Amino acid sequence: MSLLSVAEAQARMISKGQQKALKATEMLPLEDCAGRVVAKDISANITQPPFDASAMDGYAVQHSDCSSLPSSFKIIGESSAGHPFQGTVSTGEVVRIFTGAVLPSGTDAIAIQEDCDRIDEDTVVIKEASPPGKFIRVAGYDFHEGEVLVKEATLLGYRHLALLASMNVALVEVYKKPKIAIIATGDELVYPGEDLSEGQIISSIPFGMKHLLEQAGAEAHCLGIAKDNLDSLNDILSTAKAAEHKFDIIVTIGGASVGDHDLVQEALKLAGMELDFWRIAMRPGKPLMVGNLNNQSIVGVPGNPVSALICSEIFVVPLIRSMLDHPSPIKVTSKAVLQNEVSSNGPRKHYMRSYYWVDELGQQRVECRENQDSSLHATFAFSNCLIVREPHSEAANQGDFVDIYPLD
Repeated sequence: MSLLSVAEAQARMISKGQQKALKATEMLPLEDCAGRVVAKDISANITQPPFDASAMDGYAVQHSDCSSLPSSFKIIGESSAGHPFQGTVSTGEVVRIFTGAVLPSGTDAIAIQEDCDRIDEDTVVIKEASPPGKFIRVAGYDFHEGEVLVKEATLLGYRHLALLASMNVALVEVYKKPKIAIIATGDELVYPGEDLSEGQIISSIPFGMKHLLEQAGAEAHCLGIAKDNLDSLNDILSTAKAAEHKFDIIVTIGGASVGDHDLVQEALKLAGMELDFWRIAMRPGKPLMVGNLNNQSIVGVPGNPVSALICSEIFVVPLIRSMLDHPSPIKVTSKAVLQNEVSSNGPRKHYMRSYYWVDELGQQRVECRENQDSSLHATFAFSNCLIVREPHSEAANQGDFVDIYPLD
């Protein structure tokens, strides 16, 4: 069987996600909407700011009253945030004003306090006044009532949540999250905190994968560790398939290759899985497996930690995002200046753990990690990007531009 290109595999994942797009929605309180995807455009319920407001501390004045400065003015009141001045300002009068306060009727300029000398409780000398409108945030300066500010398919982050709150939006209609089952496999695996017998290792991948997939907008559940036998695999798959759980995606870790103990694909086929594709022209992550089991998408990632997590980044995240109707299912790569040499590449697309930074001139620079073994957790944990090397790329030298894929 020939290897499928990364681009073709990603395209199939996106198509699969679009076909299985979750149209079910729910209304949630704003405080519960972080990381959720908006189901319909949201318009502002108010104008912001709802009134002309001062952007500085000082004195509100009629600019036409300031033709000859310095000059003395009578202080007739105060306007502070939440406590507007109720009267109208006439010639020769000013109102003490504070940042965020309503601009009093009859005024159109702010004399900032640095340009004023307070003589006594009732008198101020204005030495200089700003032009009309300067230091004033007019009503609607940010946005107007009815203006659409948050579009359908927006993945809500902290900035969107603050914006929605300022729009006076208390409830948001969002898409329901794709529900994902994560199944680790292997006789050698035990949970963190358990004693290790000879030949055993800690099951680490599900903990990182769960967070990654939830960042992408899913609800992920770790179902445990299946042993390397069909009975154990069938038991845990039965849980994942059970109608009451309604998992949209099942992700298996390890056991999908062709070794004597790699029984995941066999167990899934016995359960009714139709294989979509298997084996990708990439490293790490060649033995990726994708199929369908009834209405569930199956993704089998390799058992090596880096391979599993990179495959989740490159394939499972786009699947989730396309199910949520996200306009950009695949992250965008950027260019960076290589700081060390990278050897020529073979026939598979290579995702190399690396670290990038921005120099004092604003240029992205990247250093490729020396050891790219797919079992190394620490190297991956202290990387913040992947250098992407196309098949059969020539060696890259220090100073060359390379493509980098960001890691969250």
